[in-house]
Amino acid sequence: MKKFIGIVLMCSLIAFSQESPAAEAKRAFKELTVAFVPKITNQPWFQRMETGVTKWSKDNGINVIWKGPTENDPAAQVQIITDLVAQGVDILCVVPLDPKSCEPIFKKAMDQGIIVVVHEASSQQNCNYDVEAFKAHEYGAFIMDNLAKEMGETGKYITMVGAVTMDSHMEWADGGVARQKEKYPNMQLIQEDARVESKANAEVAYEVAKEMIKKHPDLKGIMGTSSFDAMGCARAIKELGLVGKVFTAGSGIPSENAELLKDGTLKAVTLWDPRVSAYAMLNLTKLIYEGKPIATGVDLGVDGYHNMTLDGKVLEGQGWITITAENVDSFGF
Repeated sequence: MKKFIGIVLMCSLIAFSQESPAAEAKRAFKELTVAFVPKITNQPWFQRMETGVTKWSKDNGINVIWKGPTENDPAAQVQIITDLVAQGVDILCVVPLDPKSCEPIFKKAMDQGIIVVVHEASSQQNCNYDVEAFKAHEYGAFIMDNLAKEMGETGKYITMVGAVTMDSHMEWADGGVARQKEKYPNMQLIQEDARVESKANAEVAYEVAKEMIKKHPDLKGIMGTSSFDAMGCARAIKELGLVGKVFTAGSGIPSENAELLKDGTLKAVTLWDPRVSAYAMLNLTKLIYEGKPIATGVDLGVDGYHNMTLDGKVLEGQGWITITAENVDSFGF
């Protein structure tokens, strides 16, 4: 009888060990493979973002794979993500060039148990969360407030985006137009060129701005969204001798806009710090892996991201900043 009981107990233990994955200890976060894919690696904006990834890596003792395309090429970015998924990374942070084109590979990643966190992609469906420095429409409204002030709240304007496939740029433009309609009735959007593309390139923004000014002699303002738009447009305005007659406002990197701000061609540019947003994204992946609750009020541990608002899968902070001639030299990038 005792022998029979012993055999039953032994069989039970064997069955439990085979059928209960929970019996295996969960890997420590430091043992995971983490990858970060920016839109483009060789632009100052994303080079600044890389410093945030590097700092987080050192602070947490985790090597992070940093890999992205060298030009504005959504297909190339998708291939990089595909390769990383095939390698079996555990965590994937991405700033998508084209969120829609990333959906299939993100779905595959999540089906494999990979944590996917994105940025500047609020429409992304196949992800754990999208982290934003602010509410997209509020940021667009903020840019419009700056442009309206320069235009004297009157005159015709257009909006410029890096590409119409870039969710964040389109949402900011929408937010700016909505603010104009709500608050600045004497301003008018030129519908024919309501959205022009800069390809997220300052030289393209410069050429497009010259083309638009020639095409619309009564154009008074250009609302930019990518970090290259205001800079490229300002250069065109200055070259054409239209400072004080045609105005631009938008996002911009302090060091790249310092001269234009100091000589008065630009009054202000706005942005968030990509170094901080990268750090916040990576902090979020740790909370997800550890099973911490992600809800409105969650703290991602860095300024502007302490009290996040959750809307669906989108986490929104209060991380925008304004750069002027007076403070442009204080940011360090």
